Amino acid sequence: MSDKTRTFPLPLSSITDKSPTKKPVYNSVATPQTATQNAARTAAATPGGWRPPQPVASPSRAHSYAQERAQVQLAPVNPPRAHALVSDGVRRAMVQRVAKQGVSDPVVLGALDTVPRHLFMDEGLAPQAYIDASLPIGHHQTISQPYIVARMIEVMRAGQDLHRVLEIGTGCGYQAAVLACVAKEVYSIERIKPLHELAKTNLRPLRVPNLRLHYGDGMLGLPQAAPFDGIILAAAGLEVPQALLDQLNIGGRLVAPVGARTQHLELVTRVSKNEWVRQTLEDCHFVPLRPGTI
Repeated sequence: MSDKTRTFPLPLSSITDKSPTKKPVYNSVATPQTATQNAARTAAATPGGWRPPQPVASPSRAHSYAQERAQVQLAPVNPPRAHALVSDGVRRAMVQRVAKQGVSDPVVLGALDTVPRHLFMDEGLAPQAYIDASLPIGHHQTISQPYIVARMIEVMRAGQDLHRVLEIGTGCGYQAAVLACVAKEVYSIERIKPLHELAKTNLRPLRVPNLRLHYGDGMLGLPQAAPFDGIILAAAGLEVPQALLDQLNIGGRLVAPVGARTQHLELVTRVSKNEWVRQTLEDCHFVPLRPGTI
């Protein structure tokens, strides 16, 4: 789960205005199904098309650091918002909770603060967007909880700059959008065609230039774009497919949930052409990794 003339990520000030004399950027919820329609109506109703408001708030120290390290920028959007529970303050509170749970990478936290999670789920679930829980997105799939998204990306990044990253399991597109904040190039594969289309719909208003979505079998990876500095799996298999391990750069890191009923996060680092080192992290729970496309 951008204007090329800017750098990424957006400062928090570009998506929130603390001035009492200006209207908030988000006025009501824009869901995946309505985001594009809302943007079109807004542009049609404004002479000369919609233009984003000028930022006025100062970014936090962590967010300023994220600005320096990240490479791209999500385009500002102006979706209407109806629920107070999807405010910018609620999103910031979510990021603070994730930090208290142990995620400390300021680039990852800045990305979490930038991407509006409520735009990637159905309107009825939007008020729950910033709780630390996985939520259904249809087709027996879920959007991962914010903590696990941040934790997996932090482990994969390990404080280093990422050039090319592969995500297995696009889902609704949220994690892909977060990844696009911390890597120069992001490729994401989804095996369920309706979810692939949903992710494209959700991401279109954000105009993320460094993200490429693919419909296909994620267990095969994407050899035409390999090798990757990092690979992240959003579904759990009994083991990590060898095809994905082969597509890692030397020194590259793969993070995946592994197991059936009992699952754990596993970090795999490629140390040479024919050698990978595995490390078991924490318990987790993901949907199963399956082959093929539907």
